[in-house]
Amino acid sequence: MNIESDPKSAPVPPAATPASSRQAPARPSAPPARVIPKHHALVRLSHWANVPLLLGLAASGLAVYWAAPVFMHAADPASGSHDYLRDLGAAAARLLHSGGDARTWFYDHLSLGPHALADSLRLHWVLAYLFMLNGALYLVGLIAGGGWRALLPRPSDVADALAMMRFYAGVVPMALLRRPWPHPPVRSKYNALQRSAYFAMPLLGALAVLSGWAMHKPVQLGWLERLFVNYDGARIVHFICMLVLTTFLVPHVVLVIADGWDTFRSMVTGWSARVKEAPND
Repeated sequence: MNIESDPKSAPVPPAATPASSRQAPARPSAPPARVIPKHHALVRLSHWANVPLLLGLAASGLAVYWAAPVFMHAADPASGSHDYLRDLGAAAARLLHSGGDARTWFYDHLSLGPHALADSLRLHWVLAYLFMLNGALYLVGLIAGGGWRALLPRPSDVADALAMMRFYAGVVPMALLRRPWPHPPVRSKYNALQRSAYFAMPLLGALAVLSGWAMHKPVQLGWLERLFVNYDGARIVHFICMLVLTTFLVPHVVLVIADGWDTFRSMVTGWSARVKEAPND
């Protein structure tokens, strides 16, 4: 018998696969962004409470400073002024053609005004106690939410900070030119610039509190006063700390806007959709 003619022994060709049923190889999909908790409720509460507290402390503190300025120079023969802030106010009044007493322009516009020492001092200490309580709440929130780990400096911060500076510097120009300007990758809760600022602000707040107590109780807390060399040293440190804390508000808001909506939203709602790593890294 001819084997080739036997249909049982003939090889069966594989069935043709219809083109419509063929599947293309699966492409790896990008991992979806995770919505994760970012800020503890106490951190958010104390963050927003700091705004009115710092502004009130600055306004009442400048009114107290008016009574005994520490940044002084020899009396000016023409104006009789010996206070640098009074000179600054007089220059602003001339530049803005503002009415009123040019000698007290600075204190009239940025503080509770001159000749209000007693009321300003009482208000300043009420706000100071609230500021200290608010700082304690912030610390509790950092510990309870594990957010303190995100504030610790890292070896990569220098390179990351330079990348963020380049990004912030180009946000507005690139927006005007309608060119893409991608945000540098952020693999932790904060970028390097945010981390350095948020690490420094609580330290400045603590320094402002310590210098304030050194001024308030120089006899009972003599050891604390001596940490600042003397009474005027505590006043200078206190003034500089409050100046940095209050003026930080403006660049802070600008950089939050430049960093994107997610940064602002996370401080209101407590969650973020940007970070893909552990929320407290």
